[in-house]
Amino acid sequence: MRNIFVEKLNSLPVEEHGVELVERKGVGHPDSICDAIMDQISVNLSQEYIRVAGNVLHHNIDKSLLVAGEVERKIGVGGRVIKPMLLVIGDRATSEVDGIKIPVEEIAIETAKDWIRKNLRFVDPEKHIKFQVELKPGSPELTDIFRRRKGLLPANDTSASVGYAPLTATERLIIDLERYLNSPEFKAIHPEVGEDIKIMGFRRKRILQLTIALPLIDRFVNSVKDYFDKKEIIKNEIEKFVQEKNQSFEKIIIDINTLDDPERGLDGIYLSVLGTSAEDGDSGQVGRGNRVNGVIALNRPMGTEAAAGKNPVSHVGKIYNILTHKLANEIYQNVSGIKEVYVWLCSQIGKTIDQPMIATAQLILEDGVSIYDVAKPVEDIINQELENIGSFCEDLAKGKYSVW
Repeated sequence: MRNIFVEKLNSLPVEEHGVELVERKGVGHPDSICDAIMDQISVNLSQEYIRVAGNVLHHNIDKSLLVAGEVERKIGVGGRVIKPMLLVIGDRATSEVDGIKIPVEEIAIETAKDWIRKNLRFVDPEKHIKFQVELKPGSPELTDIFRRRKGLLPANDTSASVGYAPLTATERLIIDLERYLNSPEFKAIHPEVGEDIKIMGFRRKRILQLTIALPLIDRFVNSVKDYFDKKEIIKNEIEKFVQEKNQSFEKIIIDINTLDDPERGLDGIYLSVLGTSAEDGDSGQVGRGNRVNGVIALNRPMGTEAAAGKNPVSHVGKIYNILTHKLANEIYQNVSGIKEVYVWLCSQIGKTIDQPMIATAQLILEDGVSIYDVAKPVEDIINQELENIGSFCEDLAKGKYSVW
């Protein structure tokens, strides 16, 4: 028997709040880079562990710092990198099993380089980034649990996570917009737009204001005037996109690079050499970026665990973080009469991951719907997903779920 509790939540859905704040950090943001690379290292290591040992072995690649470098920008011709960025890859990873060496450092570095080549057009991982791998073996107590694994592992920690559904119109639009601006199709038309795109959405009633930061690559900008001309064209493209997506807002206001000042010349425009502020303006860190559903939603409850890079078979900071959102979506899509759902999971260290200390679903119901109408099907969904958590963890180990 699992400890599952389903209750009615007497509050307004976020969609009906008077004020909503939602942020998304794009693929080129230093925090997103850390989250994405560390999680891909975990995925690649997991697959190597399975190949060599038959199981995912102990590792947590969730301590990372991307240290900003230094560049010199040159309008029209393109600038140069004076000091490369530094990516520190840290925490724990099993490097040997039954006398067989696992090339942990090589896998980490090659994974990072491959991700950079695929996602950051102007960053050369051979020249623009240095790598420092600080992945040490875990404690004998922890590593032995993984080696002796039969079936599900015990939770590595006592920790809680929360997920929700559905996304609001603001959340959906911000995710769609960042993905559009960083899509190959948009970049083919506007190669001058860098990958480090950050969007903050502020909704007051049905008026949405989007404040967007996006760098323009210096080699594609011929003058200060050309910068502002290109920015206006990009703004028009964004306005067209959001209006096509808009289904509920009375008005959408777009502001781009609000620090810009034409009176200050080159010092008053947002130019970039490599397309990411990590080139010289901002460092990055795991856990400071988007939540696992792609946004930082200030109206929502959020856990404190960073999911990126944690192992996918015992670290509830990853497993429950993603599973709560999956559960919430399953409940919302399959049980009628629910306006909004929040799912909470709390593990107890030492208990297997399919047996959380508590699993809670909090439901905001449609008018006329009773908690007694929906409690049993909601409980059944939670039970079923926890029963199949082994398969879910296998999918996590294959990288089938995004963590940012």
